[in-house]
Amino acid sequence: MRNILSLANHEVLQQFAWSKVLLAFDYDGTLVPIVSKPERAIMRHTTRRLLKELVKFYPCMVISGRAQLDAKQRLHGIGVHKIVGNHGAEPWHGMNRPTNKSDRWHRLLGERLSELRGVKIEDKGFSIAIHYRQSREKKLARSAILEAVSALGEVRLIGGNQVVNILPLDAPHKGMALERERALLKCDTAIYVGDDETDEDVFALDQPGQLLTIRVGRRRSSAAAYFIENQRRIDDLLRVLLKLRQEMDIAQPAGGSR
Repeated sequence: MRNILSLANHEVLQQFAWSKVLLAFDYDGTLVPIVSKPERAIMRHTTRRLLKELVKFYPCMVISGRAQLDAKQRLHGIGVHKIVGNHGAEPWHGMNRPTNKSDRWHRLLGERLSELRGVKIEDKGFSIAIHYRQSREKKLARSAILEAVSALGEVRLIGGNQVVNILPLDAPHKGMALERERALLKCDTAIYVGDDETDEDVFALDQPGQLLTIRVGRRRSSAAAYFIENQRRIDDLLRVLLKLRQEMDIAQPAGGSR
């Protein structure tokens, strides 16, 4: 992985920024810091201001693990073109709507995990998130969660930052959501920024020259090609992307098109 904000990689970022590109971001851990209680995850004022400017120059979307309504409320007033929830599953406009079993899952998991302190089960409609960040015995909690999940039958399990996500096997993922929106907007390229295991569905897409993948935090096991050092550097990345498109507009002759 290479640092996308290093001088050596500036030209790569410039080539994408000057193309017909879709910008896509994860929410938690990317646009906002990871916090002990997910409901308290709030975007910094600087990030919000920069993103609000960025949407004037690029089509932008957010693909979050949160329920779509939750993500929309948190991004209200920014003007993001598209907000997708539930790790890419919400909304889904295809014929094969993912099977919704979250009510049954929530009930079964509640029965099996009710004795665990610091464990919270979040029903997001298309998916379930089991948070154990507040548990004092995290290894024990995670082990118990995985054992409980095994009773649900065939599910898609996605790990995360002290959270276990459960989705139907047939649910669309973040990579599919990004590709669908890119096709609808007729964008030639896309830049995606994420920080977690669920974002690997985008990072793993094999599209050299068409997809620029950036991870928040360096990790050798990630399929992302580039990284930024930590979540606070998202503001620096947004500033560079904004400046590059502003420079493009200045350099472009009157009457030209992107």
